[in-house]
Amino acid sequence: MGMDQVRPAIAAREARRAEAEAAGIDAPYIARLVDSFYDRVRADEALGPIFEARIHDWPTHLTQMKHFWASVLHASGSFSGNPMAKHIAIPGIEQAEFERWLMLFDETLKAIEPSPEASSMVAARARQIADSLLTGIRIHRDGRLA
Repeated sequence: MGMDQVRPAIAAREARRAEAEAAGIDAPYIARLVDSFYDRVRADEALGPIFEARIHDWPTHLTQMKHFWASVLHASGSFSGNPMAKHIAIPGIEQAEFERWLMLFDETLKAIEPSPEASSMVAARARQIADSLLTGIRIHRDGRLA
């Protein structure tokens, strides 16, 4: 990639971060979002056991999720990992679990909302991620879209 391609990519990343921060999506907000959301997940009757069976080091997981959401919301590039592989490895995960996840995520967004724009932006990205993961799981498991 030449410099003529790098500059627009950097400018786009900086514009995305500036837009997010203007709505109140800054590093402290992302940390609060992750911590609050996973508190809800861990207490949830349906999702709690799924996560507890797989996450043995919550501080490390929460740090990873903060990097993930910073990458998603700020295009920070601070996350390295393979969310698809992690989710494919969970047997029996279906639409209902993703819908529950999104419901808890939306509740968290409303509880900590710095602005309606922030909640709208983050909710849209969460829905895209959930849809992508569910599609990938179905393709992997069934060899096709369900």
